[in-house]
Amino acid sequence: MKSRKPPIFGISGRSGQGKTTLIEALIPWFGAHGVRVNVVKHSHHSIELEPGHKDSARFRRAGAGEVLIASPYRYAIVRELHDEAEPPLAELVARLSPADLTIVEGFTRESLPRLEVVRAALSAEPLYKTDVAILAIAADNPAALDTALPILPLDDIGIIGEFICKTVGINFKTSG
Repeated sequence: MKSRKPPIFGISGRSGQGKTTLIEALIPWFGAHGVRVNVVKHSHHSIELEPGHKDSARFRRAGAGEVLIASPYRYAIVRELHDEAEPPLAELVARLSPADLTIVEGFTRESLPRLEVVRAALSAEPLYKTDVAILAIAADNPAALDTALPILPLDDIGIIGEFICKTVGINFKTSG
């Protein structure tokens, strides 16, 4: 029997809008509703998980393709790309442990359903005007937005979590 790939849902928005804060609030909501979640976050910066003098960094500098560092509490795999292209999102998600849903922050060029976080007071040009993958907006001031897209209250994690589950076809445990 072929295993089903978990659905992927994106959270997008300009810098400083609250994407990470929203994802951080959604994770326990999903857990309380029986939905196991993985998260993939894209960064445009170099990622340093340990200082350069630590063993894992020294192994990477020496030429190891991947270094896995493990403890009784967690493990991490760091792969040096050298001159290789950045792997596509599907390849990265395939490396993750099984889950019911993968939430993606960033990877805005990937075609996947997404929700945009918009804080009107920050006055950044929203992405929904040009990104057709955005299905809804989580906003702190819905009246400030000019769109036909659904606008979800940014402070109502339950409504946002239910929207994501329904959008990607996940059955979740209801409260009460």
